[in-house]
Amino acid sequence: MGKSTGHITQLKNWEELSVQANSKILNANGPMMLGRVLIFIFACFAVLLFLPYRQTIPGRGTVTALRPEDRAQTVQNQIGGRIEHWAVREGQEVKKGDTILVISETSQSYFDPELPTRLNEQLDAKRGSETAAVQKIDATKAQMKAMTDGLHFQMKAAENKVQQAKNYVSIDSAELLAVQKFYETTKVRLERYETGYKNGLFSLTDIETRRLKLQEDNAKVISQRNKLNNSTQNLLNSTIELDNIRAKYQESISKAQSDMSSAISSKASAQGDIAKLKNDISNIRIRRGLYVVRAPQDGFVVKTLKAGIGENIKEGESVATLQPKSPMVAAELYVSAMDVPLILDTSDVRLQFEGWPSVQFAGWPSVAVGTFAGKVSSIDLVSSAGGKYRLLVSQTSPVPTKDEPWPAQLRQGSGVYGRIILRSVPLWYEIWRQLNGFPPSLEKEPAGDGKGKK
Repeated sequence: MGKSTGHITQLKNWEELSVQANSKILNANGPMMLGRVLIFIFACFAVLLFLPYRQTIPGRGTVTALRPEDRAQTVQNQIGGRIEHWAVREGQEVKKGDTILVISETSQSYFDPELPTRLNEQLDAKRGSETAAVQKIDATKAQMKAMTDGLHFQMKAAENKVQQAKNYVSIDSAELLAVQKFYETTKVRLERYETGYKNGLFSLTDIETRRLKLQEDNAKVISQRNKLNNSTQNLLNSTIELDNIRAKYQESISKAQSDMSSAISSKASAQGDIAKLKNDISNIRIRRGLYVVRAPQDGFVVKTLKAGIGENIKEGESVATLQPKSPMVAAELYVSAMDVPLILDTSDVRLQFEGWPSVQFAGWPSVAVGTFAGKVSSIDLVSSAGGKYRLLVSQTSPVPTKDEPWPAQLRQGSGVYGRIILRSVPLWYEIWRQLNGFPPSLEKEPAGDGKGKK
């Protein structure tokens, strides 16, 4: 009995050990299931590697305005002065031409309230000086004309007198030549008579008569020579008188021309003073209109840069910051220099604005939620600080039907994150590119391939 009971107990222990060992042995179907799961995962991964992946270029920046006139600007006063009155408060909407600030004069040169009247009086005086100069010019012209006319008559008379003296000299010369001929003839005759008297052909009375005739002809020659000398002297005097008239006229006309030049100079000086006074009067009128600083365009007063009443401000100093109303907003993104050559002026962009919840997938922009469409408007030709290049992204127009327009609540200066969309490539290629640090593909997008775009 005792041995049988021991055998039974030992068999039970072996059965229990066998059950425990069998429970710890793996089922033969488990490895097969694991292999199938791994094969399925590998197949899914292989399929995923050939999925189309949209290459993108990331960029960060801020919201700005597309046009320079829509960006926040400072309002400046054109003249220095003293603050007298503020007509706006911060955050207030203003229209173009509305008063922002009123200042008063601080320059001693413009303190006189009657300064325009004083300048107008000086202007009238200078106009009188100009009129007097014009009258002097006219009088000098008349004087020069009268002198010219008088000289013409005097010169004509003097020239006639010289011509008359020349005629007298010619006549006297001819008469002298004639009487000299008569004298020579009388002298020859006397010699013939003296020879004939010696030969007894003529009487003494005839000889004496011929000698008297010779004396008379000689006297005529001497008289005519003296007359010719007088005519010649008269011609010389007439010539000298003509030269004197010319010299006197030249002196008078030179003095008149000097007076004319002086009058012209006075007129030009008066005209210059008149122009300067007109400029001063115009500047005073414009300056007094600048005592009121006005809004250059519709917008909102963001911040006043000066405070208080009675504070002096310098010329060209900024007094307030103005944000234009209804700006044409744009996104200002900064991208790496390596990616700039791949971006075109027509590249599409997906934008994520700070403050608007969104879910964005880098390679599949078509399934992004809460992002907005944009298009590259311009690319800077030079790099900005930090070696990055700036892009301006504008809202696509017209807005695609699948995309919502940009939020109207966007404010300039808020942050924005964007992705510039490039071509589609297989996922394996993108992984290989990222592992090797290569830039996105430079190949062109196939025609008609618009998958993933919005």
